[in-house]
Amino acid sequence: MEPIKNLIERAWESLTEGWRELLTRSSGALTHFGTEGGGKTESPQEFPHWSLLAAETWETAKSVVIRVEIPGMNEGDLGIDIDGNVLRIRGEKRLGATQQRRRYHLMERAYGHFERSIPLPHGVDAEKAEVSYRDGVLTAILPKTDTLPPRRLTISK
Repeated sequence: MEPIKNLIERAWESLTEGWRELLTRSSGALTHFGTEGGGKTESPQEFPHWSLLAAETWETAKSVVIRVEIPGMNEGDLGIDIDGNVLRIRGEKRLGATQQRRRYHLMERAYGHFERSIPLPHGVDAEKAEVSYRDGVLTAILPKTDTLPPRRLTISK
């Protein structure tokens, strides 16, 4: 009976570790979409309130590079800030007037206000940041520095 008990304990630990790893890897990417101020949604139908804004971050010798998939947006609908060692991306994905009148059979895309925070592995110089948004991907190239003043960034075309 003891070998079976040990086998079950090991299986449970493995399962628990797997869920813990999944939660750690996805905790930032799963983003809540909602209305600012908690008001009514602009859609007459219920739509998903969570979506995956997949990101990748890496360092070069001189900069931190972040890419985030944010499809279906215009650059004017996005706001980007750096505060300390965190890059914050805010936006609102709107449901168009013609889309609101449709009767959906399947609706998996999320709409509304969202915010995504990405920790920076190194201090960056926001004044020299290069930010672009092309083909649904936001790219920020942030030169490394030791000072961390909060700054608002603009998206270039």
